[in-house]
Amino acid sequence: MDTASSAIPADALALHQSLLTLDSHIDIPWPDRDDAFLDTPQRHVDFPKMKRGHLTAGCFVAYIPQGVVDSEGHRAAQTQTIAMLHAIENHMQGTRNGLTARVCQTSAEIETAYQDGVLAVMPGVENGYGMGEDVGLLKQFRGLGARYVTLTHNGHNALADSGQPSRRLGDTEVRHGGLSVLGREAVAEMNRLGLLVDVSHASRDTMLQAVEISSVPVVATHACVRALCDHPRNLDDVQLDALKASGGLIQITAVSGFLRPRAELGGRRASVADYMDHLDYVVRRIGPEYVGISSDFDGGGQLDGWENASDSPALTAELLRRGYDRSEIAAFWGGNFLRLLRRAEHESHIATSRPISSTGVPGTM
Repeated sequence: MDTASSAIPADALALHQSLLTLDSHIDIPWPDRDDAFLDTPQRHVDFPKMKRGHLTAGCFVAYIPQGVVDSEGHRAAQTQTIAMLHAIENHMQGTRNGLTARVCQTSAEIETAYQDGVLAVMPGVENGYGMGEDVGLLKQFRGLGARYVTLTHNGHNALADSGQPSRRLGDTEVRHGGLSVLGREAVAEMNRLGLLVDVSHASRDTMLQAVEISSVPVVATHACVRALCDHPRNLDDVQLDALKASGGLIQITAVSGFLRPRAELGGRRASVADYMDHLDYVVRRIGPEYVGISSDFDGGGQLDGWENASDSPALTAELLRRGYDRSEIAAFWGGNFLRLLRRAEHESHIATSRPISSTGVPGTM
């Protein structure tokens, strides 16, 4: 048992180790180093750390920083997005160093991986800038395993307005007034393909419009609560209520500056208790069915008490301390997110099941 786990109460550790635990947002390092199977100090999430922390599934994302919205910028973003999804497919599954991981494209595949004792990897794309103006590229993302696309990042793109306009890129406060015509087409295509619409980083108007037009409930895969920390990345009460009304979901993220105002932190990291204050708020406001867990590890997330994936039992211990029962904790740790994936699969017009090879690794689409 590692030092972090030894500090966790026995009942909390036993509960944690009995659950399917899914982190809905983890960045992959780029350029790719093919080191996911190694216990490396450079990564907050790798497979050895996941195994030690009984983190059984993770959404690993191809993150594309916002650049200039023009044909040259779009070509570069498209090329990098495809390359990153190929890296996940090629380097983040199989068996190495005594560990087995599997890229999973459906909720059923994630659950099967858990039953098989195999780490589940689910790809995603962070920033719709990665598709440029080519809605047809979304089908390629889905074919490479992606299950969600984050509409924006820091800066407006061709699809939608961001909650944080980029001064570096000369953004005005508003570019489209929410979703552009292209963005609305992209949402419809994502619904058709079984790609979840991720509204993290989106402006308030973008988020509310996406809730309104998407035939599948939207998700904020890594976001926090604005009533507790007044940051443009966070969701206010109206947005939370809209998520509930539509059946959507917010996954609380472990970025200190979104959990507590920087002036209060005084240069320190936020804590696991600060994190759970946001989850508690969502539960009280809209209910336990509409909230879950994400880290944004290797993309800025890190807390005192949740330094990396190996510390994941600390969250279960805090949830138990706050009085949540097993069914609620299981829902936060992945049950709610899997429900949304199943809904997207049900609504999709594209087949999402794949044959499993003799090695236990799904073949590519």
